[in-house]
Amino acid sequence: METTNEIIKLFAAFLIFAGSIIALISAIGLVRFQDVFLRIHAATKASTLAVLLTLVGVFIYFIFEQGYVSVRTILALMFINITSPVGGHLISRAAYRTGAYMYQKHTITDDDSDLNKADLDPEERRKMRIEKRAKRRKEIYSRLDDD
Repeated sequence: METTNEIIKLFAAFLIFAGSIIALISAIGLVRFQDVFLRIHAATKASTLAVLLTLVGVFIYFIFEQGYVSVRTILALMFINITSPVGGHLISRAAYRTGAYMYQKHTITDDDSDLNKADLDPEERRKMRIEKRAKRRKEIYSRLDDD
């Protein structure tokens, strides 16, 4: 029985360690990614998994070391796994609606050259992006209505 408890404690420690590694990867993604949408992806996906693994490891440890079920840990698991993706979605939706910069790997086309003029301030660029998105949306919706 002693060996089984040690193996389970080791498994709990492994889960906590895996959660911390994923949290580190999430933090690196927050620093390295170029725009708000990629950063939100790193913050919500990876850190939700990191918190999930860490709290499951803590939950298992409490059961076998202390001998009781931690209701607070279960509530924290549920709360974070529900609110983190929803919060990330709302932030990215707000960023999209305000015309936030979207990183694109392809080179700049002639159509986008007016957004990259050095004499434009960031607010003017943001307004131009919003207008450009609205124009594209209208074109797409008009094509769908025609079909």
